[in-house]
Amino acid sequence: MFQFGLLFLGIKLGMPAGLASLVIQLQVFFTIGLAVAFMGDRLHRWNVAGAIVALVGIVVLGAYKFASGLSGTLIGFFIIIGAAFAWAVGNVIAKRAQGADTFALVVWSSTVPPLPLAGLSYLFEGGSAGWHAVLGASWTTWICVLFLAWAATLFGYAKWNDLLHRYPTTLISPFALLIPVAGLASGAIFLAERLAPVQVAGVVLVFAGLAINVYGARLWSWLSGRNMRAERAPPRPARR
Repeated sequence: MFQFGLLFLGIKLGMPAGLASLVIQLQVFFTIGLAVAFMGDRLHRWNVAGAIVALVGIVVLGAYKFASGLSGTLIGFFIIIGAAFAWAVGNVIAKRAQGADTFALVVWSSTVPPLPLAGLSYLFEGGSAGWHAVLGASWTTWICVLFLAWAATLFGYAKWNDLLHRYPTTLISPFALLIPVAGLASGAIFLAERLAPVQVAGVVLVFAGLAINVYGARLWSWLSGRNMRAERAPPRPARR
């Protein structure tokens, strides 16, 4: 409720959607901090290194958007940060719900937001304007609503919570940084939007950070073992 309620409220109060999708990725670091503080998760150097590299990629993408003329209001910015923290709290709660059916958890938790969010809509969107928007929605709008409800929420969050149950939070949460990358890719594929070289560099950094987070320890162990074997190998006899 708080995650999407604050997210859409921040956009309503002047935060561009593109920048909002980047700022809300602060949830990754909120999630890791809460998991380490309250759940005893261990933070490894590869988690830190990967998160920093991916964050640099997000900063590059955000800087490009600012340079392109996008700007947001200060109140909208802080509200989006609140949405990011709410998302992180939800991740930790889902992580602690060990043994729960992740699909059922998403379904039953979805029964809470409708009335409070309807109240916020009435308050911030001009009384009955929200109701008129629902009555006048096009078929494209309803397809988007159904996709968000079934694919993104029920399936997406159920699988996300399932991954949080199976693996360490510090390993899974950085994958949310792929959200703005997926947005850029979707724009390029479906809307024929061209990616600037700076955007491509930001995407590459995000993928590099995720690779370091997941495979950094294995790669370092492999390289260290290879170097040790090379040092221990007997010298080859000189050819005559």
